[in-house]
Amino acid sequence: MAAVQWHSRERRYQAELQSSRLECVPVEFGDYHPLKAITVTDAKSRRGARKGSTSSSSSSSSSVALDPLSSMLDGTDPLSMFAAASAVEDLGRKKREEEVVGTDFEPWSAKRGEILARFTTTEKLSIVSIYHSSAKIFPGSSAVSEKVRTRLEELDDQEEGSQRELLNLSQQEYANRIEELNQSLKEAWATDQKVKALKIVIQCSKLLSDTSVIQFYPSKFVLITDILDTFGRLVYDRISSMCSADSQTLPDSFTAADVNDTAKETCLNWFFKIASIRELIPRLYVEAAILKCNRFLNKTGIQETLPRLTAMIRGIGDPLVAVYARAYLCRVGMEVAPQLKDSLNRNFFDLLSTFRQIHGDSVQNQLVLQHVEIPQYLTLYSPAIHWILQCVAYRAPDDYIHCAEIWVEFTCRHFTKREVNTVLADIIKHLTPDRAFEDAYPLLQSVIQKILTYFHDFSVLFSMERFLPFLDMFQKDGVRVAVCRTIMEVFIKHQLEPTRDPVILNALLHVCKAMHDSVNAMTLEDEKRSLSLLISGFIRMVWFGRDFEQQLSFCVEARATFCNLEPLLVQLIHTVNQLAMETRRMMRGNHSRKTAAFVRACAAYSFITIPSLSSIFCRLSLYLLSGQVALANQCLSQADAFFKAAVSLLPEVPRTISVEGKSRSSESLLLDFINNFFAMLLVVPDHPEHGVLYLVRGVLNMVQDYTWEDNGDAKVKVYISALPLLAAMSQETYLYSIPKVDSNETLYGGDPKFLTEIDKLCETLISQVLDYLKTLGREENTVRRQGSLSFSLFSSLLAHGDLRNNKLNQLAVNLWNLNHKHGCSDTRTSVRTLEYIKQQAQQPGMAHIGDMVQRLTLQSRT
Repeated sequence: MAAVQWHSRERRYQAELQSSRLECVPVEFGDYHPLKAITVTDAKSRRGARKGSTSSSSSSSSSVALDPLSSMLDGTDPLSMFAAASAVEDLGRKKREEEVVGTDFEPWSAKRGEILARFTTTEKLSIVSIYHSSAKIFPGSSAVSEKVRTRLEELDDQEEGSQRELLNLSQQEYANRIEELNQSLKEAWATDQKVKALKIVIQCSKLLSDTSVIQFYPSKFVLITDILDTFGRLVYDRISSMCSADSQTLPDSFTAADVNDTAKETCLNWFFKIASIRELIPRLYVEAAILKCNRFLNKTGIQETLPRLTAMIRGIGDPLVAVYARAYLCRVGMEVAPQLKDSLNRNFFDLLSTFRQIHGDSVQNQLVLQHVEIPQYLTLYSPAIHWILQCVAYRAPDDYIHCAEIWVEFTCRHFTKREVNTVLADIIKHLTPDRAFEDAYPLLQSVIQKILTYFHDFSVLFSMERFLPFLDMFQKDGVRVAVCRTIMEVFIKHQLEPTRDPVILNALLHVCKAMHDSVNAMTLEDEKRSLSLLISGFIRMVWFGRDFEQQLSFCVEARATFCNLEPLLVQLIHTVNQLAMETRRMMRGNHSRKTAAFVRACAAYSFITIPSLSSIFCRLSLYLLSGQVALANQCLSQADAFFKAAVSLLPEVPRTISVEGKSRSSESLLLDFINNFFAMLLVVPDHPEHGVLYLVRGVLNMVQDYTWEDNGDAKVKVYISALPLLAAMSQETYLYSIPKVDSNETLYGGDPKFLTEIDKLCETLISQVLDYLKTLGREENTVRRQGSLSFSLFSSLLAHGDLRNNKLNQLAVNLWNLNHKHGCSDTRTSVRTLEYIKQQAQQPGMAHIGDMVQRLTLQSRT
């Protein structure tokens, strides 16, 4: 074909728009709807399936080779046996740890000084003192029963006659006298006066039944139990020394089988002596003091004794005396058998049942007599109750958290955030030692869910000081992410308005970062998508109003925080572009220097972020979008940078891309982008330093050098698509424009040199297309493609070329005939096109179209 001389025809867009409006015609769709799901039935049978086979269990008589590793699954291999042995060892170690009070338990000695300093008195006190007397001489007897009887008679004698009462003692004198008794106990023990030592302990224990100076009772309890502790330690050490043979002491883990008969007899003798004490309170306290000595007799002695002593306390009538007796029993119980929780729990519940006695006549009369008010009286209980609760709660992650998980709902429903915060603080306090929270994740998750059920105002939720520390206990990745998911789902559901509350933003950034940081190379795409949606919901709800700089700062922080999730980076770029457009709208055309600087900052944010995306088509589309936003805000240099970046990226587009795990051709996506890019280039002014149509030429040069598919026509399709753009650029008035942006129609003002450049470029493109059509015509299997491309070029010439030019007119006719030459054209499309041309021929100034119609014929398929 001869060379073509291109001329773009003059366009009257408004008149064309009016004449080409579609007529509304009612259409019956029936059951069809474009969004209706398409059902595909797979009629192929599964390969290798046999007729009559089912998916249920099946049997086979064929022999199967055994897996050499399968025989190890029964647990008899060395590794399984080693693992089982380790499990047993760990269980034994855990049991031993339960039998020893750890350093996380606050000892009684830490509370002793506080109690003595808090509960003081100025009233005079009295104490029964024991003086030295000559011991009676009893006839000797070799029988054991006679020896025991003699000892008991000696004990009765001292109870009745060797004591005197000291009156009008000050608090300090009372404490000094108690210390003297403690020293007397040690001296009597050292001089082998065991009965006298027991007598001292009994008389001191009796003092605990005296509440005549009631406000001093907690301090009295501390002083006297010091003597009891000394006595218990002396007795235990004495019996333990009797068990030693060949200068070898008993091991810490000894049993009754390791104790000789002499030591057992001595131990029984002490318990018999204590059992003979007539009064309840001294008998209870003294036996509790030597509770540990039960280890010398049998394995279950302590376990059997604790419930009995607990029941004995129920016989104490004064509730204050009873509560301190329970505190002492819990104290010695924790020292010797902290794993026996039943007696601790029973003492606590017995304590609760005795509170009703406080309002009884006996206690009320005593308070009136001593001029003590009920509030002051109740404070006397606090040291004992606090100690009992500490013992009950020690190493209980399981019992405690089950209770707390129930009560937190009650607190959330009926109280305020202050009480809920207190509950959370208490849970943290109990579950932090020894990382006990690791065994309670399901219950802790339930606590979070119950809180979120009743607290939908996140400003209130995150104002709780202990809420975020509570979240920090979820240190297992899977559980932590699940909890963060729950929080974000509730936030997205109930946060209806955008927020700028710094408390909410900081807390949710912490939550979202925990989700983001869980992403690694092994994370599934579905998981990434799900996390991105939740974090995206948070980002959408952040809005600082007219404080655009703060909004941009948040986007900068979010970009650094969520850099591993591409969908979030894409959303942030869209947010920043929206922010730039919102700035333009708010300013209502007043393009101040501050506004321009802010828009440039937004453009810089996008320009820096886009290259970090892995999807090349995502980068291309964002370069185009960001360039459009920059151009709309009259930031021409920034827009130019985006468009040049897009053109530079085009050669990197791979021929295939992965879509849902399958390899697909990228040509269709590339063609779509180029067509959108062409549409934008109409309003982009040429750069004064880069020549005429430098962006259009850049795209076309890329198309020329790009490695297209061997059997594809994408390159020629781009050339044909460029013709409408070039024709639109040659018009005096462009089809569309951007306010306050001078496009090429203003810059060149219809300059003949500019129009000549356009015509030359069009002629080059048409020549390239025609050469390609010739190539397609050489083989039979490409004639259909030849016909399709011919019709596309014919349509472009018809819509945008000046067909008054004879050569161009003849070229259009030739292309029409080429399309119909091999009978591959779509008859329906051809008929409609002819009808359209005939209608256009009737328009004023379109007579040349009428002449052309006479030469366009339809050829039937043969």
